[in-house]
Amino acid sequence: MSMPPILRLLVLLLMTQSGGGTGEPQFKEAPAFRNGKSCDKWSDVVHIAMTLDYSTPYLRGSIAAVLSVLQHSTCPENTVFHFLSIPHHHPHLRATVGATFPYLRFHLYPFNPASVLHLISSSVRRALDQPLNYARIYLPDLLPPSLRRIIYLDSDLIVVDDIAKLWRIDLNSHVLGAPEYCHANFSHYFTPKFWSTPFFGATFRRRNPCYFNTGVMVIDLIKWRRHGFTHKLEHWMRIQKRYRIYELGSLPPFLLVFAGNVSPVEHRWNQHGLGGDNLQGLCRDLHPGPVSLLHWSGKGKPWLRLDAKKACTLDYLWSPYDLFKHELLIADT
Repeated sequence: MSMPPILRLLVLLLMTQSGGGTGEPQFKEAPAFRNGKSCDKWSDVVHIAMTLDYSTPYLRGSIAAVLSVLQHSTCPENTVFHFLSIPHHHPHLRATVGATFPYLRFHLYPFNPASVLHLISSSVRRALDQPLNYARIYLPDLLPPSLRRIIYLDSDLIVVDDIAKLWRIDLNSHVLGAPEYCHANFSHYFTPKFWSTPFFGATFRRRNPCYFNTGVMVIDLIKWRRHGFTHKLEHWMRIQKRYRIYELGSLPPFLLVFAGNVSPVEHRWNQHGLGGDNLQGLCRDLHPGPVSLLHWSGKGKPWLRLDAKKACTLDYLWSPYDLFKHELLIADT
């Protein structure tokens, strides 16, 4: 007797939430990616940092992002991933990542949510209030002191170019490099109280600030540590707790500290905003110009829209990197 369709749908939804019959996310094993002939021992080793959230569907996005990086790298074996996650998830994450990418060079680092919980203020979206969303602030403190540079990537993106090109950008004297969007209305990222208070408004007086998205950043870890930028970011988070000067989670502190002092990166490396408006079902188009990285920042994530059969056109560019197992483990009887 076949399982009734409504029951099959219910089981599938439950598995999507829990990750499968074992209660753990289940992913297909990725192919082994090997270095091209142009790679040798002198080729750059590219270091990439990401967060891994075991308890949400974002792990599915992270796995897709890693696959996209490896698939488009000329020297994938020269890529090292540095994952930040909650300590008690480490055994499960190590097993999941290791089984999905048997040849991947990666390290797991503990991020204690308690280290930042007291600094987090509520924002316009609950997803922005999660402690792991703030882990990027502590990267230089959590990663080995021997690491001089890192690329930070969000979990809701795919790379469609050789990540070594981004790794090799010249930061000049800057601590941070990212694509800037100077046409954006910068005032929208802070509350009227911020702009009406002379002390706060003077923050950008000697800078020409532009919006940049913190989901893709190249960071000079040596300079960050030397000049104590973690403390500077925490300083603005404490001010936010008292005065409510912004609404958007971990982004505004980065703008307050770095905007106007960022090494510009080509826009191709962060075609952001593809998440659009999930409430109204709006789909976004790509920005004009070439594309090296697609980023579903915003409320709508490609895995959610694809599962709901309400995908935007660009979501189908993400789906080939999705290794999540959708198959039911309960067979018809």
